[in-house]
Amino acid sequence: MPHFVIDCSQHILEIKEPQAILQEVHQAANDSNLFEEADIKVRLNPFKENYLVGGKEENFIHVFANIMEGRSTEEKANLSKDIVNKLKIMFPNIPFIAININDFEKATYRNKAMV
Repeated sequence: MPHFVIDCSQHILEIKEPQAILQEVHQAANDSNLFEEADIKVRLNPFKENYLVGGKEENFIHVFANIMEGRSTEEKANLSKDIVNKLKIMFPNIPFIAININDFEKATYRNKAMV
């Protein structure tokens, strides 16, 4: 925990190496001081086809963040702003860059070590 899943158009990977994108999101999450670095997980899902943005095949980046409940709205807003700002700097010509943050419920979350 937390999980940052990056959906993007395939063209994004022609601009920057996947590892650079993953590292940038990881570093932003780590710099937030909301998580232990060893717990941060970042994945990338490029879409070569079968996507539309505003009814067209436009380039995009969308980060889906899933974090354990307990952070304030302000903390989550700062995290989302920092991640979008870093991606905006990396990809100044990409028209759609966004993030949303969802909370995991502690009572229902389980991982291998908890069972």
